[in-house]
Amino acid sequence: MQSGYTCQRCLSSLGRAVGISSTIRHVRPSPAHGDIPWRYYSATTKKTTPNPTQQRRTLASVESLNHRAVAIGPGARKHAADEPTERPERVLLKPTNLFHSFSDSPAPGIRRRAAFMKSHAYCPHPDHRQTRAVISPQDPEARKAANNSTHPPAFVNFECPDCGIPVYCSEEHWMDDYESHSEICDTLRQANEDDHDLHSGRYFAEFRYPGPQIEEIVPNMTNWDTYLYTREYNAINEERRMRQATRLLTYPVTIASVVHELSPYNIRAGGRLTVEGLKSLSALRYTIHPPLSGGGPDVKGLRVSAPPVRIFILGARAESSLPRDVWIQLEYLFHRAIIHLIFIGPESMTNRNAEFPLPERTARNPFGGIVEDRLSHHTKITTFVEYYHTMHKANYFQPFDPYFDCFVLFHPGLGHPASVHEWEETLPQLLETKVPIICTGYTEWDMQRDKRWVEEKMAGEVDMLLEPGENRFRSLRWDLNDYDPTDLTCGNWGVWAFRGKRYVCWLVLNLGMFIANF
Repeated sequence: MQSGYTCQRCLSSLGRAVGISSTIRHVRPSPAHGDIPWRYYSATTKKTTPNPTQQRRTLASVESLNHRAVAIGPGARKHAADEPTERPERVLLKPTNLFHSFSDSPAPGIRRRAAFMKSHAYCPHPDHRQTRAVISPQDPEARKAANNSTHPPAFVNFECPDCGIPVYCSEEHWMDDYESHSEICDTLRQANEDDHDLHSGRYFAEFRYPGPQIEEIVPNMTNWDTYLYTREYNAINEERRMRQATRLLTYPVTIASVVHELSPYNIRAGGRLTVEGLKSLSALRYTIHPPLSGGGPDVKGLRVSAPPVRIFILGARAESSLPRDVWIQLEYLFHRAIIHLIFIGPESMTNRNAEFPLPERTARNPFGGIVEDRLSHHTKITTFVEYYHTMHKANYFQPFDPYFDCFVLFHPGLGHPASVHEWEETLPQLLETKVPIICTGYTEWDMQRDKRWVEEKMAGEVDMLLEPGENRFRSLRWDLNDYDPTDLTCGNWGVWAFRGKRYVCWLVLNLGMFIANF
C-alpha cells in the first residue's frame, strides 16, 4: 500500500487498526442503513461484516423483554433472572438443534432461568392449595379453589420432555394433569426454541432496519406482512425470525398504527374506531402529518416549524431500553414531523446505570431527566425515573394540547390487584389533559379488566376512542412468566384507547329578549 500524503508508519498503523490486508484494493463504507455504524469491506469480495456490538445490544433488549415476569404496573418488581451477569461464552446452535430442556441448556442464562423458576414458580396441579388470589378464569389457581385442595403448595421441579419447561412438581402430577398441559405444550416448546435461538450465536439479520424512504412510497399498515414489505425491510422467510423481529417492532409500530393517517382502525363497521376517537386522532394526525410548506435547505427555504409531537410512555420498563434504531422507525413513518418520546416510570432505567448514569437533580433538571437529542434530526428521547403523578402535580409538562400530545401505556395493569393503587392517583390526572390515551394488554382478559376498572373508577368521565380488540401489530412471539411457566403472554396482544370526556357548551339566547333589543 503506497500513499503520497501519509507516511508509511502511520499508514501501517491504520491498516492494523481496521484490519486491512495487502490484497484489498481500497476501503470504502457500506451503503447507509438506518443508524447502523459503518462497516468496511473489500471491493473484491463485497461482504459486509456483522457488527457484534449492535447485535449484543439488540439481543440484550430482547432478553430483557422475554425474561421478566408479567409486569403488573409501573412499579412492578423485576426478578433475579433480569440482574446483570457476566456474559457467557458464545454458543453455536444450529436451527435444527434449538430444543433443549431449560436445566440442561447449553446457554448459562437459560440454566439460571430454570433455577429461578424452580425456586419461585408453584405447581399448577389442582391437588395443591392456592398460593394467591385468582386473577382470571384461565388462571390455574382457579382449579385449586374448585377442588378444595389440601396438599401444601410445591415448587415446580419436573420438566416436561415435550416442551423442556419446568411445569410440575413431580412426574406423577405431570402425567395426571397431562390433558390440561397438552393445551399449551406446543406453544411452550415454541417459546423454548425461540429463547435458545437468541443464545444460538447466529447473526440476526432481522434486527437490521431500513432507513428513511421518499414520501411517495406510502406504507401499508394493514398487517405485519404489508408493513414490512412496503417499508422495504430485509426479507424474513422464516416464522422464527418473524417472531423475533416483531417482538421489538411491536412497540413503535403499535403506536404508529393508531395515530397514522393510514391506520387500519376506522369508523366503518368492524373498524373499532369511535366518532370521538376520530375527532381526537384527527387533531393529532393534523400535526404529525404536516402539510408541505415549500421549505428548503437554503436561507430562502426557512419556514416556521410546528412544535414536536410529545408521546408520553408511562410506566416504562424494558421498552425504554430498546435499541434506538427501533424507536427511530417512528420517524420514518411520519415525514417532516418532530417526535419527542418521553419515558416515565420508576423502572425506566433499570439495569442501565452503566449506559446512562442517573444525573444529579438540580434546579434546571429537578426530576433528573436523561436527554438523548442526537439520535436524528427529528427524534428526541427523554427518560425520567419518577412517577407521572408527581411530575403532573409540579406542572412540569403543562400545558397539554390534543394536537401535539398523546399518552401510551404498554401493559399497564390498571385493574390488576397488585398495581391498581399505583394508578388511582394518575388516572384522574390523565383524563384532565383531554388527550388520547393508548393502552395495550397481554391478553384479552387483561385488557378487558383494565377497561372495566377505568369505567368503574371514572364513571361518566371517559370517552372511548378505540374499542378493545386484538392488535394487528402484536408480537408474534409467546413469552413465559418465570413466576408461572403455564402463563403464556403475548406482547401488546390487544390495544384500545380512551380520553377524558369533553363537554360542549351551547349558548342559547332568549328569543324574546333578542327580538326586543332588535
